[in-house]
Amino acid sequence: MIERDLNRYADKLRGYTELRLQENRNLNINLLNGTLMANAKTSLLGTSVRVYDKGGWGFASAPGTGPDAVSYCLGRAAENAAFLSARRNSEKLDIALPPVRSEHEILTVKPRSTQKEIVDFLRETDQYIVSNCRNIFSRRLWFGALEYEKSLLTSEGSSVYSLIPRTRIVIFLSAEKDGKRAELRKIIGAGRQFEDTFGDGAALRSELDSLFEHLNNKLDGVFPDAGEWDCVLAPEMSGMLAHEAIGHTAEADSVLSGAVTRDKLGKQVASPIISLTDFAHTAFGAACPVPILADDEGAGASDVPIIRNGVLESYLHNRESAALMGGKACGNARAATFGDEPIIRMRNTAILPGKDSLEDMISSVDRGYLLLGSGDGQADSTGEFLFGVTIGYEIRSGRVGRAIKDTTISGLAYDVLNSAKTVSNRFEWLNGGMCSKPQMVTVGMGGPDILCRARLGGK
Repeated sequence: MIERDLNRYADKLRGYTELRLQENRNLNINLLNGTLMANAKTSLLGTSVRVYDKGGWGFASAPGTGPDAVSYCLGRAAENAAFLSARRNSEKLDIALPPVRSEHEILTVKPRSTQKEIVDFLRETDQYIVSNCRNIFSRRLWFGALEYEKSLLTSEGSSVYSLIPRTRIVIFLSAEKDGKRAELRKIIGAGRQFEDTFGDGAALRSELDSLFEHLNNKLDGVFPDAGEWDCVLAPEMSGMLAHEAIGHTAEADSVLSGAVTRDKLGKQVASPIISLTDFAHTAFGAACPVPILADDEGAGASDVPIIRNGVLESYLHNRESAALMGGKACGNARAATFGDEPIIRMRNTAILPGKDSLEDMISSVDRGYLLLGSGDGQADSTGEFLFGVTIGYEIRSGRVGRAIKDTTISGLAYDVLNSAKTVSNRFEWLNGGMCSKPQMVTVGMGGPDILCRARLGGK
């Protein structure tokens, strides 16, 4: 555990300075066909300091969190800021924000499981797969438990402590039948510790049963017809769209680099039935997957409505971009490790639910596809995206039909959202999300079902 209260260093912070102690604790376990391939626990612990001086930023970091590491980082960061500001000749911005004090930790009240007990749980899960999944010929379980623990003190007087966990199991299944093969990957997890995420395993087994059904349906599946179709995007798909193809284009650093959203504030960019928000810590009366009360610059966290009723309303900012663009810093500056500077990041980005039922949405489609599961994907600053589809079904005459084999969905995200016809009244979070822009941090993404037009790949 790191030091929570850093106020003993307050008189050493000169000008604008951020002092951060951070420890990232990881547990990674990998089971391949029942054989334990990896079982490693690691910790990354250290100190960082960032200084703003005459328009230039200086950063320094060092392993360890004691007074020597703090003193070293304070000195080097100040030197780096002075060196860079003297050579950049940048205009000094007013980056001041009201100070915040925040303590937030997510800890289970249950007895903590040992590493061996977690391995045993995974072995039991693996045996459940063998006993209950027909046609299985290969399976892999990857378990990851991550805890971000941070203490922050700024020269403005912000004092922030947080401990945010993420626990997930990634399941890879391969099946074979009559010479045909099918594969599925599913991420199951939550922003809590192992004991609260998986409990006695009943919820996990229920997820597995659903996965087995989709896998066996996929063995008898068909290739989709390539082209543009009416598609019902389930929450896993709409969540990916919200994060990868929309959220990144609303990050102010991307906007300043020429993203498609530049000069679009206040303009219609999606159907009026579409609203999209980057939630700070609470949504729909419950905690978000990654609850952020204050960020790594000491800015208090609040929700950012990116799109409201189809209109682009806000960008995501840090202190500097907010001062530069006349925006508001709402807690979107996050650092992955002690060796990283905070950069503009999403937290929990989601399209808001609508009023329609999923059943009515499906029944309104004469010919199209129901897309349930997403694989890897990519998107760029134009909003153009390409996502893998791992679980999907035909829709014919308003009914769900045959499963489809692996395919892709692609398009321009804002065109897809402009084509939205209906939005369902149900909502789901994807609790296992990670984002690597370029630092790897935990994120939440989610949404409702959306009926829209999109392009599918074929055989």
